[in-house]
Amino acid sequence: MLRPFAYSAVVTLLALLVYLSFLFKVGGARAKYNVPAPATDGPPEFQRIYRVQMNTLEQLIWFLPSLWLFAMAWGDPLAAAIGVFWPIGRVVFARGYYVAAEKRSAGFGITFLSSAILLLGAIVGVVKSLT
Repeated sequence: MLRPFAYSAVVTLLALLVYLSFLFKVGGARAKYNVPAPATDGPPEFQRIYRVQMNTLEQLIWFLPSLWLFAMAWGDPLAAAIGVFWPIGRVVFARGYYVAAEKRSAGFGITFLSSAILLLGAIVGVVKSLT
């Protein structure tokens, strides 16, 4: 069943693994900076690590459906070629944000552009299928 969408499945797994790595980083930061759950406030270093994880979760919510709807409308290879920039952008985002909040822009831009192209393509694909 996944064969027609194998590339998009790989991109999905990459995105989830990137998110999972951020989740574990927050857990480590909780111990390092002594921020017990459910607290989300701590030193700026912890807050940046936490925001990377939460922002990634916020972005994941619209990226994944957009990737799969685009793949169904325009084909798996094209969707994956665009979608692979999402996990790359998230890593760039995190590396910048961990240093300083002002350094997150490039990664955010890469991520947002990838998602926006996929969403617009999905919308066009769905509209075309209705006509």
